[in-house]
Amino acid sequence: MGDTRYSRRTLLAAIGVVVASAIGVATYASSASSEASQQIATADRVNNKPVAKPTIRFERVYSAARHREVTLAFYLPTGANPRGLPMSILLHGLHGDARHAAIGNLADVLTAAVAKGSVPAFGFVAVDGGDNYWHENVPGDDPMAMLLDEVPRWLKDRGYGEPFAVTGVSMGGFGSLLYARRRAERGDPVAAAAAISPGLITTWPEMAKRRAFKDEGEWASLDPLRHLKATGTTSLGVWIGDRDKFIEGTRLFMREVKPEVSTVKDGGHDDGLYRKVTPDVVRFLAKYAKRAV
Repeated sequence: MGDTRYSRRTLLAAIGVVVASAIGVATYASSASSEASQQIATADRVNNKPVAKPTIRFERVYSAARHREVTLAFYLPTGANPRGLPMSILLHGLHGDARHAAIGNLADVLTAAVAKGSVPAFGFVAVDGGDNYWHENVPGDDPMAMLLDEVPRWLKDRGYGEPFAVTGVSMGGFGSLLYARRRAERGDPVAAAAAISPGLITTWPEMAKRRAFKDEGEWASLDPLRHLKATGTTSLGVWIGDRDKFIEGTRLFMREVKPEVSTVKDGGHDDGLYRKVTPDVVRFLAKYAKRAV
């Protein structure tokens, strides 16, 4: 099943809530005192009633930071009051986009957990970020400025709450740690950052293949592995498969930073692994969503 390491604070916490998956055959229970996810129930019913599907909405908006129109995607638990709803920014991976950002049935897991009453209601907001590791690699195209300055305004204009967390996969996992760093540098740290299979690469020749940084110096200035404490007070959760191509850098990050949740499971860099970890990701974020209400 892989190995999971929790911080002392998490180990002293109450047993984690059960998070239900809405579309698979089974769900998983996350427990702060257990190293394994336990199969416990079918996922298509809660309290013997069919589980609602998530509410998913797409809009096109103009980003001045990126100088283009982008898709703004909302992944919301059906039935939740959207007014002031706490939101986690959701960052897609390389060659991804906002429409496909909710990997591993993430939106369904959240909706089922909210319907069951296991977690407080919150939502995810995703936006097209391009392929430049969430920074201004191309002059005039600054996805990080979009996240920091435009996304909060777009949320406010639509009646949602401000971003209390950031969640990202692969390139988006790298981006989530960079976003948390930038928020900390502004004196406004995000409460939680969840990095799933984060693209933490240990050598410049390998990173250079992505063509996302103009040179090694720029990469070094942004690489979370070179700025291990830069996220400040933000609570971190990291999940990865033991056969993931980014396992070396991620294990190094876990060892040096000691996130609140550090989880390595049997799996690779794919949807099979993502479906194993999304219940725990939702549980982790839910603690901070409750405080954001």
